[in-house]
Amino acid sequence: MAFNDSSRRDAVARRVSLYDEIDGQGIVADAVPQVRSAGDGDDDRTAFWGAPRAPLALAVSADDGSTWPRRRLLADGDGYALSNNSRDGINRELSYPSLLVDGAGDLHVAFTHHRRAIRYLRAPAQLVGSDA
Repeated sequence: MAFNDSSRRDAVARRVSLYDEIDGQGIVADAVPQVRSAGDGDDDRTAFWGAPRAPLALAVSADDGSTWPRRRLLADGDGYALSNNSRDGINRELSYPSLLVDGAGDLHVAFTHHRRAIRYLRAPAQLVGSDA
Protein backbone atom coordinates (compact mmCIF):
# COMPACT_ATOMS: atom_id res chain seq x y z
CA MET A 1 0.00 0.00 0.00
CA ALA A 2 1.29 3.49 -0.80
CA PHE A 3 1.04 6.44 1.58
CA ASN A 4 1.47 9.86 -0.03
CA ASP A 5 1.20 12.50 2.65
CA SER A 6 2.03 15.43 0.38
CA SER A 7 -1.09 15.06 -1.75
CA ARG A 8 -3.72 13.90 0.72
CA ARG A 9 -5.70 17.16 0.44
CA ASP A 10 -6.00 16.70 -3.31
CA ALA A 11 -6.68 12.96 -3.31
CA VAL A 12 -9.97 11.83 -4.79
CA ALA A 13 -9.81 8.17 -3.80
CA ARG A 14 -7.92 5.78 -1.57
CA ARG A 15 -5.24 3.92 -3.53
CA VAL A 16 -3.69 0.57 -2.68
CA SER A 17 -0.84 1.00 -5.16
CA LEU A 18 0.40 3.43 -7.76
CA TYR A 19 -1.23 1.33 -10.47
CA ASP A 20 -4.71 0.57 -9.07
CA GLU A 21 -6.37 1.25 -12.42
CA ILE A 22 -4.13 -1.05 -14.49
CA ASP A 23 -4.46 -4.83 -14.74
CA GLY A 24 -3.18 -7.46 -17.19
CA GLN A 25 -5.74 -6.39 -19.78
CA GLY A 26 -5.01 -2.65 -19.57
CA ILE A 27 -6.98 0.13 -17.93
CA VAL A 28 -9.76 -0.98 -15.56
CA ALA A 29 -12.54 1.52 -16.26
CA ASP A 30 -14.23 1.46 -12.86
CA ALA A 31 -10.93 1.78 -10.97
CA VAL A 32 -9.78 5.02 -12.59
CA PRO A 33 -9.90 7.82 -10.00
CA GLN A 34 -12.25 10.65 -10.86
CA VAL A 35 -10.26 13.77 -11.72
CA ARG A 36 -11.74 17.09 -10.77
CA SER A 37 -11.42 20.12 -12.98
CA ALA A 38 -11.84 23.82 -12.28
CA GLY A 39 -15.39 24.66 -11.31
CA ASP A 40 -16.42 21.08 -10.39
CA GLY A 41 -16.82 21.74 -6.70
CA ASP A 42 -17.23 24.36 -4.05
CA ASP A 43 -13.63 25.41 -4.52
CA ASP A 44 -11.77 25.78 -7.79
CA ARG A 45 -8.88 23.40 -7.17
CA THR A 46 -7.19 22.05 -10.27
CA ALA A 47 -4.68 19.33 -10.95
CA PHE A 48 -1.02 20.29 -11.03
CA TRP A 49 2.36 18.74 -11.71
CA GLY A 50 5.60 19.28 -9.88
CA ALA A 51 4.82 18.76 -6.21
CA PRO A 52 7.99 18.42 -4.14
CA ARG A 53 9.11 14.82 -3.78
CA ALA A 54 10.30 14.95 -0.20
CA PRO A 55 10.42 14.09 2.60
CA LEU A 56 10.60 10.32 2.38
CA ALA A 57 9.01 8.74 5.42
CA LEU A 58 8.04 5.29 6.57
CA ALA A 59 4.40 5.30 7.69
CA VAL A 60 2.59 2.41 9.32
CA SER A 61 -1.15 1.74 9.32
CA ALA A 62 -2.91 -0.85 11.45
CA ASP A 63 -6.33 -0.22 9.85
CA ASP A 64 -5.83 -0.96 6.15
CA GLY A 65 -4.69 2.55 5.33
CA SER A 66 -7.45 4.60 6.92
CA THR A 67 -4.99 6.26 9.31
CA TRP A 68 -1.17 6.43 9.43
CA PRO A 69 -0.31 7.30 13.04
CA ARG A 70 3.27 6.00 13.12
CA ARG A 71 5.76 7.81 10.90
CA ARG A 72 9.54 7.76 10.75
CA LEU A 73 11.55 10.17 8.62
CA LEU A 74 13.98 8.30 6.35
CA ALA A 75 15.35 11.18 4.23
CA ASP A 76 14.58 14.88 4.02
CA GLY A 77 15.15 17.82 1.71
CA ASP A 78 13.21 20.32 -0.35
CA GLY A 79 12.30 17.69 -2.97
CA TYR A 80 12.59 20.06 -5.93
CA ALA A 81 11.56 18.05 -9.00
CA LEU A 82 10.81 20.57 -11.75
CA SER A 83 14.03 19.81 -13.63
CA ASN A 84 15.64 16.72 -15.07
CA ASN A 85 19.06 18.30 -14.43
CA SER A 86 20.58 16.11 -11.75
CA ARG A 87 24.18 16.62 -12.87
CA ASP A 88 24.23 20.17 -11.49
CA GLY A 89 22.19 19.24 -8.41
CA ILE A 90 19.05 21.03 -9.57
CA ASN A 91 16.78 17.97 -9.24
CA ARG A 92 16.64 17.08 -5.55
CA GLU A 93 13.75 14.64 -5.43
CA LEU A 94 13.53 11.55 -3.22
CA SER A 95 11.48 9.21 -5.36
CA TYR A 96 10.47 5.71 -6.45
CA PRO A 97 10.83 3.99 -3.08
CA SER A 98 10.84 0.21 -2.84
CA LEU A 99 10.40 -1.69 0.41
CA LEU A 100 11.17 -5.27 1.40
CA VAL A 101 10.60 -6.89 4.79
CA ASP A 102 13.05 -9.68 5.62
CA GLY A 103 12.50 -12.75 7.81
CA ALA A 104 13.56 -10.88 10.95
CA GLY A 105 11.07 -8.09 10.28
CA ASP A 106 13.73 -5.57 9.30
CA LEU A 107 12.83 -3.20 6.48
CA HIS A 108 15.05 -2.67 3.46
CA VAL A 109 14.31 0.53 1.55
CA ALA A 110 15.80 1.66 -1.75
CA PHE A 111 14.93 4.93 -3.48
CA THR A 112 16.18 7.39 -6.07
CA HIS A 113 18.25 10.11 -4.39
CA HIS A 114 18.24 13.38 -6.36
CA ARG A 115 18.09 11.38 -9.61
CA ARG A 116 21.82 10.76 -9.18
CA ALA A 117 21.95 7.49 -7.28
CA ILE A 118 19.97 4.71 -5.66
CA ARG A 119 20.14 5.01 -1.89
CA TYR A 120 19.67 2.02 0.41
CA LEU A 121 18.55 2.11 4.04
CA ARG A 122 17.97 -0.71 6.50
CA ALA A 123 15.44 0.00 9.24
CA PRO A 124 15.37 -2.44 12.15
CA ALA A 125 11.97 -3.88 13.05
CA GLN A 126 12.11 -1.98 16.36
CA LEU A 127 11.92 1.31 14.45
CA VAL A 128 8.36 0.53 13.45
CA GLY A 129 7.28 -0.96 16.76
CA SER A 130 5.41 -4.12 17.62
CA ASP A 131 1.93 -2.56 17.73
CA ALA A 132 1.91 -1.51 14.08
